[in-house]
Amino acid sequence: MEETQIVYVLANSAMPELLKIGKTTQSDVKVRMNQLYTTGVPVPFECIFAVEVEDSSQVESALHTAFASSRVNQNREFFKIEAEQAIAVLKLLGEKEVTPQLNQELNKNIPQVEKDAAKNLKRRPNINFYEMGIPKGSILNFIHGDQFAEVVNETKVSFNNQILSLTAATRQALNRKGPPGKNWLFEGKLLRTIHRETYD
Repeated sequence: MEETQIVYVLANSAMPELLKIGKTTQSDVKVRMNQLYTTGVPVPFECIFAVEVEDSSQVESALHTAFASSRVNQNREFFKIEAEQAIAVLKLLGEKEVTPQLNQELNKNIPQVEKDAAKNLKRRPNINFYEMGIPKGSILNFIHGDQFAEVVNETKVSFNNQILSLTAATRQALNRKGPPGKNWLFEGKLLRTIHRETYD
């Protein structure tokens, strides 16, 4: 029986500007995920997106070539790109999403105290539209389609005729959990970028 092959995109809150693009097989997922969290990495990785593919070497190579100019070290699989860029390509080349399975393997043997350390490291203030220079009535465009949300106060938007947090609106738009800052644009600029410029 032919081995199921997987290409994944990982993030690490200790390296907020970088993504790791790699490959593994279904039988080697556990081994590969355990290898990634070593004593040289301060906090665990998180799988942003992973898909089954017919030829993982070919797909991984295509991604590495596409983002070659953003590769930080030719001997390492780290790229300074937005997650959406890699996800968009993988959605075209992949077959079945397996992100939850990889995250399960990543988290299996990691103590809760280390998971908490990762959460604390990446924690920034919650989105406040007004503080970020986004006034009431502003339109936020969903990055993956033609959906949009309207800012109704400091922390809420109107989306699908409901008043929601942007996190809840993102969950509806994606049909799964996802970081709001990486999925919405204001005047052509990612909210994550605006958030960083405001609070960092």
